Amino acid sequence: MTTKADTPRATPAAAERPTAASARALLLTVLGEFAHPRDGSAWTGTLVSALGALGVEEKSARQTIARTASQGLIESERHGRRVRWQTTPEGRALLAEGTERIYSFLRSPHTWDGEWLVVAAAVPESQRAVRHKLRTRLTWLGLGCPTPGMWIIPDAHKEAEVQATLADLDLADRAFAWVGRRAAGTDPASLIDAAWDLADVRAGYRDFTTEFAQRSVDIDAQAFVAQVELIQAWRRFPFVDPDLPAELLPPDWPGPQAATLFHTLRDRWHRRAQREWERLEQAAGERT
Repeated sequence: MTTKADTPRATPAAAERPTAASARALLLTVLGEFAHPRDGSAWTGTLVSALGALGVEEKSARQTIARTASQGLIESERHGRRVRWQTTPEGRALLAEGTERIYSFLRSPHTWDGEWLVVAAAVPESQRAVRHKLRTRLTWLGLGCPTPGMWIIPDAHKEAEVQATLADLDLADRAFAWVGRRAAGTDPASLIDAAWDLADVRAGYRDFTTEFAQRSVDIDAQAFVAQVELIQAWRRFPFVDPDLPAELLPPDWPGPQAATLFHTLRDRWHRRAQREWERLEQAAGERT
C-alpha cells in the first residue's frame, strides 16, 4: 500500500505537464546522469518510467525517445519483444560535454589578468540561421554582446575556442578578434551591464536557492526526481552566467553559494537516485 509519505513531493517540474522541449531536456538529463556513467544504454520501459516520474505522460515519453533517436543521439536494439536504447557516439559526446560543463561550472574561482577578448562578427539579416548559431555558441562560451555585432569576455584563454567557432560557421574571413586591456575612461560596470543581464542571473540564483535549500527526500523515488530536477534547474546557469572574475562582480554575488548548494545536494541524493534507476532498469528488464 502506498502512503502519502511514500509519494514523491509535487514540484513545478513534476506537477506541470512538460513541453516537448522540456521532455527532451529531461530525457537527456536522465541519460547523462544515469545511463551515460554506466554503458550508455537503457530499456524503453526504464526511460518511460523515469520520464513518468518527472511528469511526462507515456505517449509523450515515447515520442520524445523517438525524436531523440531521429536526431542521431540514441539508437535502438531489439531484444525479443523489448527494445534497448544505446547512446550513439554523437550522443555520448554531447552528454560528456554537458556533464563536464554542468559539474565544473563555478567549481573553483579563477584569477584574471585584466585582459578582454573582443570579437567583431556582424552577420546579415539574410543569414538568420548562421546568426542564431553564432549567438548560441558564443553564449555557450560565456561571451556577452554589449552592442550588435560585437562580443566580449574577460578571458583571453577563450581565443582558440572562439576562432574555432568562427571557422566552423565560415565566418573567419568576415570576423575579427583581438585581445587587450580596456582603455582608460571605459567603465567596466557599464560594459558588463550592456553585455549580460546579471540582474536576471542573480534572480535565477535566488530562485534556485529558495526552491532547493529546504528540500529533503525520504525514499529513493523522491531522490531520483529531486536529483533530476536539481540538475535541470542548474543546467541553465552555464548559458546565462558568464562566470566573470571576482574583480568584476559585486561582493554579494550569489553564484558561489548556489554552486555549493548544488554540489552538496547532488552528493547527498546521488546514491539513492542511482539505486532507484537500477530498480527501474531491473523492473523493465524483467518484463516480457
